[in-house]
Amino acid sequence: MKPFGGIFDIPGKQKRLVQLDVELNDQNLWNDPENARKVTQESTRARRVVDDFAKLESDVTGLSEMLEMANPEEALSLQPDVIEATARVENLYRETLFNVGHADSAAIITIKPGAGGTESNDWAEMLLRMMRRFAERHDFAVEILDVTAAEQAGITEAEFIVRGERAFGLLRAEAGVHRLVRVSPFNAQGKRQTSFSNIEIVPEIEDASEVEINVADVRIDVFRSGGHGGQGVNTTDSAVRLTYKAGTPEMLVVVCQDGRSQLKNKDKAFTVLRSRLFEQQDKKRRDLEDKLRGQQKSIEWGSQIRSYVLDKQYVKDHRTGVMRHDPFNVLDGDIDDFIWAGLEWQAGNRATAAASNDED
Repeated sequence: MKPFGGIFDIPGKQKRLVQLDVELNDQNLWNDPENARKVTQESTRARRVVDDFAKLESDVTGLSEMLEMANPEEALSLQPDVIEATARVENLYRETLFNVGHADSAAIITIKPGAGGTESNDWAEMLLRMMRRFAERHDFAVEILDVTAAEQAGITEAEFIVRGERAFGLLRAEAGVHRLVRVSPFNAQGKRQTSFSNIEIVPEIEDASEVEINVADVRIDVFRSGGHGGQGVNTTDSAVRLTYKAGTPEMLVVVCQDGRSQLKNKDKAFTVLRSRLFEQQDKKRRDLEDKLRGQQKSIEWGSQIRSYVLDKQYVKDHRTGVMRHDPFNVLDGDIDDFIWAGLEWQAGNRATAAASNDED
């Protein structure tokens, strides 16, 4: 087990568990419920990795000894056990990729088309379908908060919540600019066109104490829902729009027309607003850290995280190098390999940043 044991940092996790046990035994821990939740979740994750690794180490050691003594026929019969052990190593490694804040939260996803009119609007709707199909494949629940249809085709914006085990921890790697290249169905000359859409993903922040909002800074409008909710929704002024300006570089607008209850829509809209403000604060912190390290992030045409080139039949992730040649399966929600590679890429960046901080 020594060749791969280091990637799990078992000694580090054991040391951290000792510290967490001290915090968990502190009778004052639950005076701060949000911190108590974080401590409990971190302890559970770390202990699961440590315990699973110990069991895996024992099993693999025994399997290695059996393989060393086995004849060719016996070794062949042990191959299913080898395959199972390999899968367990992979699953245990993936467990380490969720060591980020709010990994267990629901994911609030916003999709917006870039410049390009109808072509980009259609691309944004294709991405909405891709994310929904991914959620269906994993038995995640999807709550559509608001979808604004474009005049000719596609959408001008969509906002929805994905709920499931570690939804934010899993989906956060999909945030960024997505680029589509295809022969446009909206171009009479059949020209090849490029479109961009942005996917924003933030964790759902339900605890009001984590991000405080002064209600006086929020304009609340109610209106008749015109979205996906059906006729029952559309006959009442149940939709809610929140407009928030204070302390933000730009005005934040949240619309929720998810259900028949104006009160529930209002509560959900405030949850989304709180989540967006949390992400803004977290981004400020990350940008400051990058500035202190002398890193600058360029904002340019080539900033897309992934390209979907339909006429040449491939999808390429520009961060990880993962490439597929079945773009229509990808657009049908088969994006697991991109997601896991993206999470590994993010983990590598965090490790590099942590090492840089240690040097400073």
